[in-house]
Amino acid sequence: MTVATITFRLRAPWVHSLKEKRMIVRSLIARLRNRFHVSAAEIDEMSFESLCENMNLISELPEYVKPKNVALMFFNPEPEKFFPCAQIDVVQFPDGEGGDKIIEQTFTGPLHEQLRAALRYINNVVITEQVVKIPGQAEAERFFNWPYEAIEEGLSNAVYHKAYDKREPIEVRVEKDMIEIISHPGPDRSVTLEGLRNYKVKSRRYRNRRIGDFLKELHLTEGRNTGFDKILRALKKNGSPLPEFETDEAHDYFITRLFVREGFYDYENVVENVVERFSDAANKLLKSYSKKKCETAKKILSAIARDNSVTIAQIAGTAEINDRTVQRYLKEFQDAEILRREGSDTDGKWILM
Repeated sequence: MTVATITFRLRAPWVHSLKEKRMIVRSLIARLRNRFHVSAAEIDEMSFESLCENMNLISELPEYVKPKNVALMFFNPEPEKFFPCAQIDVVQFPDGEGGDKIIEQTFTGPLHEQLRAALRYINNVVITEQVVKIPGQAEAERFFNWPYEAIEEGLSNAVYHKAYDKREPIEVRVEKDMIEIISHPGPDRSVTLEGLRNYKVKSRRYRNRRIGDFLKELHLTEGRNTGFDKILRALKKNGSPLPEFETDEAHDYFITRLFVREGFYDYENVVENVVERFSDAANKLLKSYSKKKCETAKKILSAIARDNSVTIAQIAGTAEINDRTVQRYLKEFQDAEILRREGSDTDGKWILM
């Protein structure tokens, strides 16, 4: 893991007391953290060991100094060496749990990095937006199969509250109609099954408070019993069904279950109508394909019709194919002059002819 640091030496000749100096430094540090999302501290020529001690990352024993668990989780490139299964597994079942196709992706590394990487993958590959033009209405209706904010909060809470002495990864199971985020063990005993069913949860104790402190510093969680409310608000805004929060009597596991927005896949027919209105050249190319290849091509063209700035990774997730296959189809479309690219690979857009 690469860490960039910068040191500033401040001079304030007008300050005449330690209290006044502390007020200025604390205000500056708070502004830096809020504006730039960085970690800042007053070190006053500290050694590395003193800095770690100041951040409460080490334990000093008579014989030696050793890192605390939180230091190994956030500042070690391979925390799984010390905490087996300290990872996030994202498992997709495109054909359902009984299907033959399973797509797995494992994210390891420092906790905040694996969390961000998993969320980035889900946002690029799993989450899909529908844009539907309503007759007689100026603005189109926009919604997602699952709102990113709800998944972000559910997965961040799983990282926060997982017991890292248990050899079980955090698992995100993606099916066509729901996403399950599974972690071990379950919630604190102060959280009741009835409270989970009624979405009234106020834990009296925090598990992994130091992990929560770092995630809050990185703006990945709030840590104030606001997670459930944030998930409910995000789902309501997207028009999604209410979630389910599940554990057992022994509190051995915890599942956050998010259901796909009702009617999301009904708009496939709307997109199909859009495809049918493409140019003669586009329809001619589609007719030259086999049935299976034609269906894949329609999914790709539909994704571009919905969002002309869509990425190759997002198209691959929608069409359930890999990036290389998407690139091959796009080249065929461009060669047939039914699609062209304007702008760069990162900031450009697709133009359907």
